Amino acid sequence: MIRYVILFISLMMFAPMSNASECPSFLNYDLPKLHSNQTVNLCDIAAGKNLLIVNTASHCGFTHQFEGLEALHEKYINKNFVVVGFASNDFNQEAKTEEEAAKVCRENFGVTFTMVAPSYVTGNRANPIFRELNSQSEKPSWNFNKYLVSADGKVIEHFGSSVEPDSESLIGAIDTLLTE
Repeated sequence: MIRYVILFISLMMFAPMSNASECPSFLNYDLPKLHSNQTVNLCDIAAGKNLLIVNTASHCGFTHQFEGLEALHEKYINKNFVVVGFASNDFNQEAKTEEEAAKVCRENFGVTFTMVAPSYVTGNRANPIFRELNSQSEKPSWNFNKYLVSADGKVIEHFGSSVEPDSESLIGAIDTLLTE
């Protein structure tokens, strides 16, 4: 019996750390996926990875940025990097239904990165992820604010709506983060 206890303790000491321990607590929430019965926990998809978190809206003048965000997703998917979109109607630019919002994302712009169902990203009702982002950085003043977040949950840089996903400043910041 003692042998089994020693074996168990040894295995526990040398077992790799679980993803949950590598994931910042503010990402550890089950969130409804856009136009789906499924949920997503960002710790499940992003533990130990760097993120680009974006507040989105399907009827905004910046909606074309979905195409560039998808290009970033495809470019960095195998490089320890995750793009996550948070649909929001905080600025009265989101579709009336999740079905319509999902259609804009998926059919119009080919979005395959994780999209979270509409939630608040500003104020007291902001979802837990944006409450933390807002405390570490600037609050979104409009749709398509981009937050570059390190694997340990620190906001590295905030990019406003007018910064396109293919801009030199955003791509340079991502490349720098991935080489650190």
